[in-house]
Amino acid sequence: MRKIPAILATVALAGLGVIVPAATAQAAPNCSDNYTGAGSGFMYAYNDAYCEGYLGSSSGNDADWGNSSGSFQGWEDNEASSILNKGNDYEVKFYSGTVYTLGHICLSRDEAYASDLSNDTMSNGASANNTISSHQWVSEGSCTKWAS
Repeated sequence: MRKIPAILATVALAGLGVIVPAATAQAAPNCSDNYTGAGSGFMYAYNDAYCEGYLGSSSGNDADWGNSSGSFQGWEDNEASSILNKGNDYEVKFYSGTVYTLGHICLSRDEAYASDLSNDTMSNGASANNTISSHQWVSEGSCTKWAS
C-alpha cells in the first residue's frame, strides 16, 4: 500500500520536470513579440536570430550603416541576423553594399520579419546573414529578391 503514494509522487515530480522547462522557454522574446511592441512606421535590425540583440531601428533610409550619420551609427554594419518591418506604406530593401549597392533582399510589410537571415541569400547569391550595410524604403515593384 505504501508503494502507491510513492509511485504517484514520483510521477507527479516527473511531470513537473517536463512542464517547467517548456514554460521557461516560451518566456524568451521573439520576433512575434518584438513585432507587437514595435513602433508603427519603423524597420528594426537585430544582431542575433529570432529578433534578439537589438541593433537599431529606422523610419527613414540609411545609405551607410558603417558611418556615424543616419539611424545606424557604425558598429551595426554587417551585423544583422534578423530584421523586422512594421512600415506603413513601403517595403524595406536591405543591401550588402553601402549607398544601396551590391546584392539586396527585401522584407514586405505582410511578411513582418525574417527571423534567421542565415536561411536567406541576397540577389547576388551572397548570404544575407551579417552582410547588411544599407537600407531604404521602396515600393514592392523595385524588389526582385525577398526574405523568407
